[in-house]
Amino acid sequence: MIIVSDKAKERILELKKEEGRTENENIRVSVKGGGCSGLMYDLGFDAKTVDTDHVFEDKGIKIIVDRKSLLYLAGTTLEFTDGLNGKGFQFINPNASRTCGCGESFSV
Repeated sequence: MIIVSDKAKERILELKKEEGRTENENIRVSVKGGGCSGLMYDLGFDAKTVDTDHVFEDKGIKIIVDRKSLLYLAGTTLEFTDGLNGKGFQFINPNASRTCGCGESFSV
């Protein structure tokens, strides 16, 4: 399961409205090879699912995760920060043994 912070929920709802997204479009989170730590997070809107996807809901936000990525993302919190040190979505991942300075890549 992926947990969505209150700030992340607010920002997701704002983005859906700003971008004219439909109710059928949910958040897809996946892990891909790359980045300075070996694995990268990928986050976007998606209206389609396949049989091997897992769909979670937290605070009214539906999150789609493919089977492979689920192994890396279990227990992760999706956060949004808009402070001086950076702005954007961040992943607080208890499975990551190392993360890069930008927070967009990790290793296990």
